[in-house]
Amino acid sequence: MQAKNAASKRGVKLKSLPSSAAAVSKDFERYQYYHLGRFHGCPPLYTYQSLAWTLRDRIMSDWMNTYSARDQPGKRRAYYLSLEFLIGRALSNHVLNLGLDEATEQALQNFGQTLENVAEEEPDAGLGNGGLGRLAACFMDSCATLDLPVMGYGIHYEYGMFRQRIENGYQKEDPDHWLRDGNPWEIERSEFTCRVPFGGRTEHFRDPAGIEHARWVDTNDVLAIPFDMPITGYRNNTVNTLRLWKAAATDEFNLDEFNAGSYTEAVQEKNHAEHISMVLYPNDSSENGKELRLRQQYFLASASLQDALRQWRSAGNTDLGRFAEDNVFQMNDTHPTIAVAELMRLLVDVERLGWDQAWAITTRCMAYTNHTLLPEALERWPVALFERLLPRLLEIIYEINAHFLREVGVKWPGDMDRRRRMSIIEEGGVRQIRMAWLAIIGSFSVNGVAALHSQLLRDGLFRDFVDLWPDKFNNKTNGVTPRRWVAHANPGMSALISSKIGDDWVADLAHLEKLKPLASRRSTAFHAEWRAVKRANKERLAALVKAECGVDFNPDALFDVQVKRIHEYKRQLLNILHVIHLYNRINRGRLDGLADRCVLIGGKAAPGYLMAKRIIKLINSVAEVVNNDPDVDGRLKVAFLPNYRVTSMEIIAPATDLSEQISTAGKEASGTGNMKFMMNGAVTIGTYDGANIEILEAVGEENFFLFGLHAEEVEALRPQYQPQSYIDRDPELREVIDLLASGHFNLCEPGIFDMILGALLNPHDPWMVLADFRSYVDAQERVSQAWQDEAGWTRMSILNTASSGFFSTDRTMQEYNADIWKLK
Repeated sequence: MQAKNAASKRGVKLKSLPSSAAAVSKDFERYQYYHLGRFHGCPPLYTYQSLAWTLRDRIMSDWMNTYSARDQPGKRRAYYLSLEFLIGRALSNHVLNLGLDEATEQALQNFGQTLENVAEEEPDAGLGNGGLGRLAACFMDSCATLDLPVMGYGIHYEYGMFRQRIENGYQKEDPDHWLRDGNPWEIERSEFTCRVPFGGRTEHFRDPAGIEHARWVDTNDVLAIPFDMPITGYRNNTVNTLRLWKAAATDEFNLDEFNAGSYTEAVQEKNHAEHISMVLYPNDSSENGKELRLRQQYFLASASLQDALRQWRSAGNTDLGRFAEDNVFQMNDTHPTIAVAELMRLLVDVERLGWDQAWAITTRCMAYTNHTLLPEALERWPVALFERLLPRLLEIIYEINAHFLREVGVKWPGDMDRRRRMSIIEEGGVRQIRMAWLAIIGSFSVNGVAALHSQLLRDGLFRDFVDLWPDKFNNKTNGVTPRRWVAHANPGMSALISSKIGDDWVADLAHLEKLKPLASRRSTAFHAEWRAVKRANKERLAALVKAECGVDFNPDALFDVQVKRIHEYKRQLLNILHVIHLYNRINRGRLDGLADRCVLIGGKAAPGYLMAKRIIKLINSVAEVVNNDPDVDGRLKVAFLPNYRVTSMEIIAPATDLSEQISTAGKEASGTGNMKFMMNGAVTIGTYDGANIEILEAVGEENFFLFGLHAEEVEALRPQYQPQSYIDRDPELREVIDLLASGHFNLCEPGIFDMILGALLNPHDPWMVLADFRSYVDAQERVSQAWQDEAGWTRMSILNTASSGFFSTDRTMQEYNADIWKLK
């Protein structure tokens, strides 16, 4: 950004390039002919690259002008630290946000291409595992649209989330080399490269004034090279930055070892350094996995904080005492929380501030978002691993903990049990560092991501800290960006909505409230238009299912969809038990009130998560039997969509009739898939969990299919849960379990589902699948009845979209800013 800095110092504002169809076409030709050396009829990849560069040129002036306007002393900025950014494709999103739809389409027509076809050439930037990374991407979109000075920091993974394929019903993982053909949207900023230390030892010394200091010496440094991607706001000339760090060795390789014939050893250090940003953080079930994951987290935190300090100084700021007034760091979940200790290291060791002054700065500019209620997901790191990898950071954490425990001791004298619970260091056979505790202690704000989630954090996991600092804790319910998930993903519905209420809703989703009068059964013409759009979307999804799964979905049937990460608490298992129940009903001729239904399930299981992978196998095995049973006769279809990703969801969400949000109550922090479906007119069947609760409140109980135990009921039942008792008193559940136990779905692979049966029948099943089975089946009966009332279902669909304004990330970001960031 040297050019950016120079521009801001001169007060120069760059002029925008012309954006007419003729100008876009001219630049597109220039890139295709003179940069890539390709003519008409070349592979479409080069058409995509030429168009991306043409659009990036039109983004660049706004990008630089946005930075220049903020590159001034005293300008407060926020930095969003996230190990995941599930960006997906960028081309169509930029076209929409820039308002270049017509110009781009006309330019492409001259080359016999369409925007839809060219966009297919862009790989998904799968730099995330699921909802956490996609939320970060939505947040960045809304910050740009709201013109908030927020920079995202992440890792420039060479390989993103693995590509999933299904082989004989089993998940197989292939590398996702999304950067194989380069990324035309990114710009390397090598002039801002940072050094990130690892290993080594700590040296303590006194300066000439007799003040003790520490320095981290004999380290194995890794270079962090920044790559910037533009985040365009919606038609407002604001372009924010997502900065992704790529790891590189400090030296290309050891030439002496190479000349001596030790070729492997010569490049070993280079390879070891580059592993940090090679693959999206791995399964940490092995010690190597744990070490790499910690290296990634510290690499992100250290490079980002160094860069933020540099930017602050380059803007003309000098007084570190004001650093917290000008900067705020939002830590997205527990992954980047080592930033608390790293900022202390930079302030104390590098800037030579006193401990108290450095701690006052740190605790006024760090903020922490928690995304999980699962204790096992709150990261803990072995002290021994820290000692070897980050020895200076371990010393700092010990010091933070000592100061903190003194504060606890003053508040609760003699309460040693509380001190043990609240200590950052968890004692035991293997001493561990509780990273969530470090984040809470070092932050001025701690928030959950849905009303119930935040309350459960206060009452449960973080209760001790709430007792100490009640005002530190708050809620910020998640959202999704309507630009990506409605305006782009559902152009038919978007055009219909805009024809009735105008297009202000794209930038302010609250305007969708104006649709509510059109939900009336008397609005027959609008109902017909709404159904026509939905059917076209369902035909598009049916084509995808046919191509990917070989299964025929009937667009006139109910499209019943559950797509999300495969995990036991999300209860894909409950869904497939219901599918078996429907299959059993059809085979036994119990067809009264049964709606034709197409069930679509998709999602990836972590490579080391055996149970989740076995659930995928069960879904595919059930689908194989159901889809090939002539007695079913098309009344029920089941498909597992492989390699679920952002681009798939852009087709799935607009086509869905019934959105499955069926987690065990008290386990889902928020969910964002539920919001995407709601915005696109799907009706939710769900438990009283996460953001389902706020969706239910927004749309009304008559437009939501609620079932299952509430969180407090789950906890009350847990000590006396007996799964067999539910089977004994429910003949339909017994038939389902008997079918599964008989091997009906795995005749050629006996015993492969024994572990699933064992989990279902275990009194210690934490997900209590069988406890909710009857309530779920009854709710699905109500779904079937409602589906057969066409006007009633259309009314529910319209009201879900009309009530979804609260779930825009624009609202979420406004709340973050008003309560936490305080940006102008």
